[in-house]
Amino acid sequence: MDFTLEDISDDEIARRRAVFEPLVASVRELVDAVIRTEVDDEVILDAQRTVSSVVDALRSQQMDGAYGVRYTSNLVGMAWGNAVMGMRNAIAPPVHSTPDGGGVRAEFTLGAAYEGPPGHVHGGVCALVLDQVLGEAAAADNQASYTGTIEFRYLRPTPLGQLVARAEIVERTGRKKTVRGTLSDAGGITVEAEGLFIVPKDVPEL
Repeated sequence: MDFTLEDISDDEIARRRAVFEPLVASVRELVDAVIRTEVDDEVILDAQRTVSSVVDALRSQQMDGAYGVRYTSNLVGMAWGNAVMGMRNAIAPPVHSTPDGGGVRAEFTLGAAYEGPPGHVHGGVCALVLDQVLGEAAAADNQASYTGTIEFRYLRPTPLGQLVARAEIVERTGRKKTVRGTLSDAGGITVEAEGLFIVPKDVPEL
């Protein structure tokens, strides 16, 4: 896996976040608004022209290919194009995890853009979120690892709205880590997940 090194300061990271996070939040609002709007055709056509103009402005200077994974010289990761938690990716669910004991926890809200069954989160989106959170939990011991397998158990439909995802390492055998996680709403767990993660051979064992 290739990584890009950007020798930038913490202040520069904060500056970039301050610029891009409001833009990405606005684009997420745009996606939600497009799904749920009931305005007249003229308003939609005018909106399309405005959006096209914005796209042209942003494309006037851009990188080739994907954003990739970037690190600062202090090994601060910037996976800002990531499909699940990329800071610059407006289609990514707004999932931002924080340390929680020996694992990680994320509180977030999923709206109309993530719907599957009426009023509920698409099962694939539930799996997407748990895949990310389990992967972050697998690295909570400061050892990067790759996903081997993940199994999901859907206990009941996950409603759109405020949700919590949590995961932690429950077993470690050599280079293999077993990680368990859950997705919950206010009424309790909706999805359970268990994953096997493998530490690469070029990473020293703890």
